[in-house]
Amino acid sequence: MRHQARGKYYEELTVGDVYEHRPGRTMTEFDNTLWTLLSQNMQPLHLDRHFAEETEFGERLMNSMFTLSLVVGAQVSDLTMETTIANLGFGEISFPRPVFIGDTIYAETEIVEKRTSDSRDDSGVVTFKHYGKNQDGEVVCDCTRVALMKYAPEDASLEV
Repeated sequence: MRHQARGKYYEELTVGDVYEHRPGRTMTEFDNTLWTLLSQNMQPLHLDRHFAEETEFGERLMNSMFTLSLVVGAQVSDLTMETTIANLGFGEISFPRPVFIGDTIYAETEIVEKRTSDSRDDSGVVTFKHYGKNQDGEVVCDCTRVALMKYAPEDASLEV
């Protein structure tokens, strides 16, 4: 029998379940510079070592939008690959601790809420809480995200 890697269908997601996404990702100077330049965020705290050394952090910070994208992206293969229809929005996003070049980020996702769609009969709405933690287990990023998730096809074998 052939199996194709995919995320979870609406029916497979259970409120309260927490998924640890591995492997982690060590943040590099290249990541920081590339993301900062691609996003046109020319904040010297990300790009200018001499400037950053004079701040309270004493060194360059990773661009927080890169951190957020990494944390949300880490869940795709486990939860939403080919099973999500659309991101509906983000709720609160916070960065309680700075991330530095050389830190390793690990992501986790909690299923917070789910309900059937009011406007579609092929999908449901799921609220995810994503966490990014550094190598010391400290939360460096968290966000709430709402997505429209596919219902399983009738012939799907589910992992509920």
